[in-house]
Amino acid sequence: MQRQQKTTLREMRESGPTRLIVYCGDYKCAHSIVIDAGRWGNDLRLSDLEPKFTCKICGHHGADIRPLFEPARMGT
Repeated sequence: MQRQQKTTLREMRESGPTRLIVYCGDYKCAHSIVIDAGRWGNDLRLSDLEPKFTCKICGHHGADIRPLFEPARMGT
């Protein structure tokens, strides 16, 4: 079964976020980290990155990656 293709980093950056939140693919682990997406080119899809991650806590291969939308600031 093929996974759904997610947005490209270009599309993500155009909507505002520059960082990613990476969740361990083993939902029982629930480990997550925040990383800067600047190291990858615009045409790469989030779904292309997901199989490349290995959890440092449980060792699971694969991740769920999403754009990190910053909270809105009051008065801006």
